[in-house]
Amino acid sequence: MITIRPANERGAANFGWLDSRHTFSFGNYYDPNHMGFATLRVINEDKVSPSQGFGTHGHRDMEIISYVLEGALEHKDNIGNGSIIRPGDVQRMSAGTGILHSEYNASKTDPVHFLQIWILPDQSGIEPGYEQTHFSSEEKQGKLRLVGSRDGREGSVTIHQDVNLYATSLQEGEAVDHALRQGRVAWLQVARGTIDLNGYTLTAGDGAAVTHSEVLTLAAATEAEVLLFDMAA
Repeated sequence: MITIRPANERGAANFGWLDSRHTFSFGNYYDPNHMGFATLRVINEDKVSPSQGFGTHGHRDMEIISYVLEGALEHKDNIGNGSIIRPGDVQRMSAGTGILHSEYNASKTDPVHFLQIWILPDQSGIEPGYEQTHFSSEEKQGKLRLVGSRDGREGSVTIHQDVNLYATSLQEGEAVDHALRQGRVAWLQVARGTIDLNGYTLTAGDGAAVTHSEVLTLAAATEAEVLLFDMAA
C-alpha cells in the first residue's frame, strides 16, 4: 500500500527569517494522524535567510540528519565540531545523552534550503556523536546511493537505527527500482522535481509511505532529487 503525503497539506511555520514545512507534527504544528512513520519522526523542509539561523539549543536521544539542497549551513556544537554543510553533504548528529548545537546560514547574501530529518535511535543514552560525508553528483546520478545505514557500509554515515537511507538524482526519463523486502517499510521524500512512483505522481515536497513489500519504481517526469528511507516495520 502506498499513501501519499501531499506537500501542500504539511504543517507550516514562517518567522520571517525561517520558512519551514513540516511533514510530521513538530513545534506548534500538531496532527495526531501525522506523528511520524516507523522510526522516522521529523522531516522539515527549511529555508533560512542570509546570516540567520537557529541559536544554540539542545537535543537528546535522537538521530538528526541534515541534507542541504541549496546554499551552505554552518554547524557548531559543544563536543567540538564545526563545519559547513553544502549540497552533496550528509550530516548525522547523534544527540544521545545530550548535545548543544547551532545552525546558521553561512552566507550573508544567499538563502540556505535544506531538509532536517529526525530518526528515533534504537537505544537511548548513547554517547553523542557527529559525522559528515560528501557524496558526489555522479554517485547519485541515475542510481540509488546509500548515504546512511546502521553499519556505515559503502561509506555511508552511521545511523543508530535499522534504516537504510538512499539518495538519487534523476534526469527526465530516468528510472530506478528498489525492492522492498518483507518486514520492511519505506518512506519516499521528493526533494525537487517530479517523479512517478508506481503510478502515483509526486512533486517537490511530497512524501509517500509504503507499507508492504513490493518493487518500487521511481521514474522522473522532470529532473528530480529523491530520498528513500528503507526501515524495519
